[in-house]
Amino acid sequence: MTQIIAALSEISDRYDAAFVDLWGCVHDGVEAHPEAVEALRAFRAKGGTVVLLTNAPRPRADVKRQIAGFGVPEDAWDTIATSGDSARVAMFQGAIGSKVLFMGNQATDNGFFTPPHVVENPVAIEKVALEQAEGIACLGPDDPQADPEVNRPVFLYAKQKGLKLLCANPDIVVDRGGVREWCAGALARLYTEMGGESLYFGKPHPPIYDLARRRLSEIGKLCPDSRILAIGDGAHTDIDGAMGEDIDSLFITGGLAAAETKTVHQPDPAELTAYLEREMVNPTYSIGFLR
Repeated sequence: MTQIIAALSEISDRYDAAFVDLWGCVHDGVEAHPEAVEALRAFRAKGGTVVLLTNAPRPRADVKRQIAGFGVPEDAWDTIATSGDSARVAMFQGAIGSKVLFMGNQATDNGFFTPPHVVENPVAIEKVALEQAEGIACLGPDDPQADPEVNRPVFLYAKQKGLKLLCANPDIVVDRGGVREWCAGALARLYTEMGGESLYFGKPHPPIYDLARRRLSEIGKLCPDSRILAIGDGAHTDIDGAMGEDIDSLFITGGLAAAETKTVHQPDPAELTAYLEREMVNPTYSIGFLR
């Protein structure tokens, strides 16, 4: 049974590191949440280490620039692990071949195709049309407002060719300033339902947690899993992922599940319990908003 808390400071002494989701927890896709920023600053001031663990399909340098624009200061975090970086490693190791169909935003996602320094002898990746593709690099839909079903004809052809789809962001939806948008995870789910093979690298799948631990090691802050707290608003990304890694979790109910949990300042206890039972997840703690 989850424990509803009023502030991160109530439990922060129990943890040395926090794996913190960004969208819905620290910012809303437009601007930072001030109380969340202050909570992370306070955690770091007491000796905690903050890893921003995000399903963003972009390299961490791009995410760093993006969140700075939202008003998330650098003194609120220590390092960043992105599903984009985890997926890039796999792609440049040849997971989906060398000729790939790109699905995403040309204006923001080109950094994904720069080989990461950790890969020796990276595969030379070429973006091609569907007919020439050996695999699909899916960073998101061309139009995040469009129903994922519009991709069914492309996916039918890709499935018949036996193409693997690399999903750089397993999130199904996000709320950008209150407007809900589809993510790469929605496309990968459709492709899988159609009989195609999707490869996942973000939460709740293990590769991104391995990357987060490597990020801790890089800055000399590696700690046992029992001293790590995962924080996020996604029941089937953040909380499922934490449960799979056997680490404690703090569920932010005022994000994606705000309506279902009737969260205004804090969740309604009965509605929260019903929601967690329906979704079959069990966060260690819950709170309305990160503060």
